[in-house]
Amino acid sequence: MSSASEAAATPAADPKRWVALAVLLTATLLDLLDATIINIAVPSIQRDIDASNTAVQWITAGYTLSFAIGLITGGRLGDIFGRKKVFLLAMAGFTVASALSGVATGPDMLIVTRILQGLMASLMVPQVLSIMQVTFAPQEMGRAFGMFGAVSGIGAVSGPVLGALLTEGDVFGLSWRPIFLVNIPVGIIGLILGRRYLNESKAPSTPRLDLVGVVLATLGLLMLLYPLTRGQELGWPAWSLVCMPASLLVFAGFVLHQRSKIRRDGFPLVELSLFKVRSFSAGIVVQLIFGTAFGLFSLTGALYMQIGLGWTPVHSALTSLMFGVTMSVTAIFSIQKLVPRFGRKVLQTGALLLIAGLAIYGWLAREHGTGVTTTLLIVPLVVAGAGLGMIMAPLTSAVLSEVPGEHAGSASGLVNTVNQLGLSFGLGLTSVTFFTSVPSNATSGKPYIGAFTDSLWWVGGGMALAFLLMFALPKSAQPQFAAPEPSEAGDAGPAPEAKGATEATEAPESPESPEATERASQVPASEPAPASRATA
Repeated sequence: MSSASEAAATPAADPKRWVALAVLLTATLLDLLDATIINIAVPSIQRDIDASNTAVQWITAGYTLSFAIGLITGGRLGDIFGRKKVFLLAMAGFTVASALSGVATGPDMLIVTRILQGLMASLMVPQVLSIMQVTFAPQEMGRAFGMFGAVSGIGAVSGPVLGALLTEGDVFGLSWRPIFLVNIPVGIIGLILGRRYLNESKAPSTPRLDLVGVVLATLGLLMLLYPLTRGQELGWPAWSLVCMPASLLVFAGFVLHQRSKIRRDGFPLVELSLFKVRSFSAGIVVQLIFGTAFGLFSLTGALYMQIGLGWTPVHSALTSLMFGVTMSVTAIFSIQKLVPRFGRKVLQTGALLLIAGLAIYGWLAREHGTGVTTTLLIVPLVVAGAGLGMIMAPLTSAVLSEVPGEHAGSASGLVNTVNQLGLSFGLGLTSVTFFTSVPSNATSGKPYIGAFTDSLWWVGGGMALAFLLMFALPKSAQPQFAAPEPSEAGDAGPAPEAKGATEATEAPESPESPEATERASQVPASEPAPASRATA
């Protein structure tokens, strides 16, 4: 092939690539919005379809849990069957699930459709970064990832506000339902453009899907989370007290199975050798605590403002917007300016600021009761938002800082998965930390305010523990590896050497070439896994 022909075949020369990026970013935005948009509409949903407290938890946690469980498997399916194919099928499924959520006639139907939404998102989202890698030349990746980060921030901040506007606006008299129905036209347009503009790619060597591992992981999580969510409402029956400790045995079986898979074919769902790295092991626990604390805070905060204080969805969302904007701005500033200079001290300072903000928040809630105003909450929300921003993006880099280069992608995927599991745990803990303090006949006022302040002790305690565990993170908190590595999709082959990466930069391959296809299965090690879902 001539030089001119090679240049024409490179991703950089493909005029469709920016439209393809728009499709991928739209999918990312849909996922982020659906993870965050629901909380502000929870009181309206509860009133409209007569949902119990447990149902409310599952409507919110079902999406996050099914997303977390399916993430790694979703990436692996893209490697096996083709990333474009899996992406389009998942987007179609997500659109259908959104339509069904919008017409749900009762809490049970809405729970099922939300779980389906999460599963479809877990198939769709892992393909985004992989398709971006095969679509853009190395010199354009910085610009593409900058746009990806901007969309992630927009989704995190705008979800609650959009949910409030759609809910309170009562579009066509549909109350909360437009928060799901709005996905339908967006999904259809994404499918049409995606089919035309996305390029297909697969892993260079076809990995095997670990079905036994998927079943064990799913079973263990359900045995832990289901009784945690329903136990309090049912009076903690014997089966709930048996299931939770028994889940540990299932997780132990999962670990043994993963070891066996490594010996047999080298295609485990989880790369267990990562846990031999002390900073990674401690960081994963920090990520789990962080996600749990914030999952708990996000749902209880929405219930406190709308039911405890009687605020409208728009009032609640605009008040919380200060928290989200401060978080996003601080996150960008921290990862670019503070972490390179101060390392893990930035994360620890963030944890202390978050604890301080929550303490002020709790004190104001107790002192002023239903007389709390938006003006009074500005200081604690800004302080807590700044603290969260100093943790959110830098935490992933710190967790990955000492991971061997050949496992960087697998580690990134595991961090993102653990973050989603943490959110699910936090939403499940709401039954223990919040609803136990609310009498069954309470509909507003002091019981909800007291329950919220009680739950803040749990959140603050979790962040205090996270602060201590952060001492196990490297002082620099910066990734040391340079070459991109296999993603959570699970490519088990060795990573390309630095020389290969240099050659790829000098002569980008066509999306259909084996080299480009291999690159598509990899995530830049310097890019943190999207953490903005923590604002769900």
